[in-house]
Amino acid sequence: MILATVQPFQKSAGSDVNFGATVSNVDIEELSDANFYILQNALFEHQVLVFRNQAHVSPKAQFELTQRLDPKAAGTYGHGTSLNAKLSVLHPDLKTIPHQPQVQVIGNGFVDEFEGLKNFQLRHPHHRTFHATAIPDEDDLVATRFYRWHIDAALYGLAPPVATTLLAVRVPGGRSQVIRYDDGTGDELTVPLGTTVFASGYSMYDILSAEDKEFVRTTKVEYAPHPYIWMSSARSRPDGLGLYSEGKELPPSDLPPIEEDKIQILPMCWVNPVTGRLALQVHPSAVRKLHLKDGTVLEDLEKVRALIHKLQRPGISPNMVYAHDWEEGDLVLFHNRGVLHSVVGAFAEDEVRIFRQCNIAASHFPVGPSDQITAA
Repeated sequence: MILATVQPFQKSAGSDVNFGATVSNVDIEELSDANFYILQNALFEHQVLVFRNQAHVSPKAQFELTQRLDPKAAGTYGHGTSLNAKLSVLHPDLKTIPHQPQVQVIGNGFVDEFEGLKNFQLRHPHHRTFHATAIPDEDDLVATRFYRWHIDAALYGLAPPVATTLLAVRVPGGRSQVIRYDDGTGDELTVPLGTTVFASGYSMYDILSAEDKEFVRTTKVEYAPHPYIWMSSARSRPDGLGLYSEGKELPPSDLPPIEEDKIQILPMCWVNPVTGRLALQVHPSAVRKLHLKDGTVLEDLEKVRALIHKLQRPGISPNMVYAHDWEEGDLVLFHNRGVLHSVVGAFAEDEVRIFRQCNIAASHFPVGPSDQITAA
């Protein structure tokens, strides 16, 4: 039997990216127990795994790989039914594969037929629909922004998925774009068209001051109920890392019925189940309150967001970001509890992009440094 080979990414000049690996000699469609064991350990060590030449992999095999990383999970798509809520910020971006409902289709452009879906339009998320400001139209194809830094998670009721898989079916190419942070720092990052970017929650924690490390180890995050509907009218900072506080969040009366026991209060740091490392793992756009070590609850949303942004912003500096250069047939498996990610880019109308995405709600909640998980 040929065993999978795991090759950590080589660090490029000026980069401090210390995660990610390429996996060779493995076929996801025919995954042996021995190779799965290698992949599972590599995922928790390297966080982002890249598999080339996997175009033949079926939605069923993609789901089975994702499920196998959390075999006790019920197999429910990670966002549950919130995906279908028309007010949700997620609603326009994904199409569900009829014969494998845990797998979604994302991308850009008109598609005649794909996996049982016919004559449908995909919309690549553009920052102008979610950010408070936008890059001028005349620069739209040369410059772009991080759309929304996030983890894949409902953050209401369902536990955050352990992992996500992305398969590139059709990839437009031929040019690059410059990500503008537009936050007063002058930071920019040149990336391939339509990249997916990743930032390590472990590095985000490691580069904090001793005082901030103590704070994040002992603080819990309370997420808004129905967060993707709650935030639907709010607008993002230009670096995609959280929202401005302008009073645009929907009040409870405008949300679907709220079940108090589904509101999530999770650790700010999540423990890696294999290495024991701590990741600063917070979805900045969905945060509602902070629960401090002394029992105080910080409820001022503007202050909560400013604090989270201060803690996370160094971790998305240009030298800390991995931007994947997609090729058709690439399958990327990433540890959703160890990295943040964002879609990036602005496409012309005739640039068609087709990807398959899969993640499933976990069977368990992430573990914090105190090993105590709380649900409100």
